[in-house]
Order: sequence, then structure tokens, then C-alpha cells
Amino acid sequence: MTNGAAAAAAIANAIKASGAIVNVESRDFEAILKRAAAPLVVCAQSGVFSAKHHYLTSYKGLVFYTKTQTSLPLPQAAEIINANRIWIPS
Repeated sequence: MTNGAAAAAAIANAIKASGAIVNVESRDFEAILKRAAAPLVVCAQSGVFSAKHHYLTSYKGLVFYTKTQTSLPLPQAAEIINANRIWIPS
């Protein structure tokens, strides 16, 4: 198996394991958070010269993801998990 084929297989397996991840704009992510009574939000930062903020949450069986330049205001009722990194299969 070539390196490219191995990488493709790893990505396919990661997608199978994680299920569908829906990439949305930050305003849509905020709207989803407002619909949930006590959302669970996973947050991470990346970037050396300019920070990028990554967010994951689940809603009605789907996982939603967004990436922003600035941090999002999270609901007070949200349970927040700070992660070292969020990796989304491409």
C-alpha cells in the first residue's frame, strides 16, 4: 500500500469512527448553541502568528464544527471542554 493510499484509508476510517461532521459558519454555530439547553462545547486554539479558535458541539445527533479568528461568546449554561487540538478529517 502506498503512503497516499494508507493516508486515504486512515482518513476514511476516521470518518467512519467519528460519523458526520458538519462544518458551519460561526453565526450558524452560535445559533445552534442557542437552541440547546445546556450544550457541550469542545474548544481548542491553533496558530502561531494568528490564533484560530476551533469549536465542536453536537445537536440532534450531528456534530457541528466551526473555526474563527476570534473567540465566540458561549452560553453560560454550556459545559466547556478545553482540548489541546481538534482534528477534523478531510
